[in-house]
Amino acid sequence: MAEFIPSRQVQSLPANYFTSMDRRINSVVKQGIDVIHLHTGSPDQPTPNSIIQAMNKAAQNPENQGYPPAGGKSSLKEAISEFYRREYGVSIDPETEITVFDGATVAIAALPQAMLNPGDVMLTTDPGYPMYFVCPSLAGAEVYGIPVRAEDDFLPNYKTIPEDTLQKARLLMLNYPNNPTGAMATEEFFADTVRFSQEHHIPVVHDFAYGAFGFDGKRPLSFLQTPGAKEQGIEIYTFSKTYNMAGFRIGFAVGNASIIRALSQFHDIDHSDVPSAIQDAAAAALLGSQQSVQELCALYERRRNVLVSSMRAIGWDVRAPKGSFFCWFKVPEGYTSESFADALLERAHVAVAPGAGFGAHGDQFVRAGLLESEDRLREAAERIKASGVLQTLNV
Repeated sequence: MAEFIPSRQVQSLPANYFTSMDRRINSVVKQGIDVIHLHTGSPDQPTPNSIIQAMNKAAQNPENQGYPPAGGKSSLKEAISEFYRREYGVSIDPETEITVFDGATVAIAALPQAMLNPGDVMLTTDPGYPMYFVCPSLAGAEVYGIPVRAEDDFLPNYKTIPEDTLQKARLLMLNYPNNPTGAMATEEFFADTVRFSQEHHIPVVHDFAYGAFGFDGKRPLSFLQTPGAKEQGIEIYTFSKTYNMAGFRIGFAVGNASIIRALSQFHDIDHSDVPSAIQDAAAAALLGSQQSVQELCALYERRRNVLVSSMRAIGWDVRAPKGSFFCWFKVPEGYTSESFADALLERAHVAVAPGAGFGAHGDQFVRAGLLESEDRLREAAERIKASGVLQTLNV
C-alpha cells in the first residue's frame, strides 16, 4: 500500500500524551486484571431521561430534518440567553453574542486559528488542559504556560509573565473550575483578569466546562459576571458535563461580539453545524428543571469526600478539590508523576493520569477522577495501601 506524507502542520503536532497512557492501561486490562479507572474524564452517569425524550420528539419534527442554521437555532440561542440571565444575572444578546458548535473541543481548537497569527502567543496556565498547549500550533502560534502553584490556589499571577512574552501575547485561555487541579476562581482573580486584559488588549477565553460543579456550598463564578468581562472576552460552555450529554457533542460560546463573530465565521467553514434535534434537546436541558444538575454536583461532592478521606486514612496527605470532578494529588516524595502512576497501575491496579501530561509544572501530581462509584473509590485506597507504594519506592 502506498504511503503518503501528511502536511508539515500535521507532522509538527505532538503525539497525544494520553494515548500511550491508555495503551499501558489497556495492556493490563487485557491480562484479565480488574483496573479501577481514575484516569478518565468521561462522565459515568446517564443523560437525564427528559433530555432524551426531548431529542426523540425533536428528531420526528420535519423542520429538524434539513440542514441546521449556521451558528445555532434561534430557539437554542434564546434558551442560552435565558440560562445566563437566570443562573448568572448576565445579559446576552442571542443574535450577536452567542454561537453554537459541536462540542467545546471544537471551539478550543478553532479559537487560536480564528484569533492568532504566526508568531503570536497564547497564554494559559501550567498545569492546564493538554489541548490548550497543542491547538495554537494549528495557527503557527506559540503557547506560554503561566506556572500556577498550590499555595496560590492554582491561580496565575500575571506579573510573572516575561515582558518579551507579554509583548507577543494575543489571547488568554483560562479554565475554572479547573482541569486538572479542581481549583476555583475568585471574584478578585477575575477582576484582576479583566484589568490585565484591558491594560494589554488581550482577549480572554474562559472554558467553563465544569461550571456546574462547586463544592462546600460555593458556586463556581462565570467570568462574565465580572464587571467589564463581556467587553474583554468570551466563555465556552459544554453540555457534556452539566447534563451528561458527552455523546451529543454540543457546546456554545457567549460574550464579546467580535470574538463570537470570528469564531462563528471560522466554524462555518471548518465544521458542520449541530443537528437541529440535538439543539432542541440542549434547549430543553437549559430551560427545564435543574434538579438533575444539583443531584449530580452532590454526587461528585460525596465521591470527592470518600476519595479524599480514604486516601488520607491510608497515609497519603492529599488536598481536596474545590470544584470540577477531578482531584489533583501530590505524589509521595521520591516519585515523579509518571513513575507513581506506573507503580499504582502495576502494583495496585489503579489507573490515574500523570500530571506531566498537563504541563511541566504538573510533574509532582497525579489527576484522579470522581467517575467511579463510592465503593470503587474506597477499594482504590485499600488497593493502594495493600500495594505498599506509599511506603516503598519502585522507580
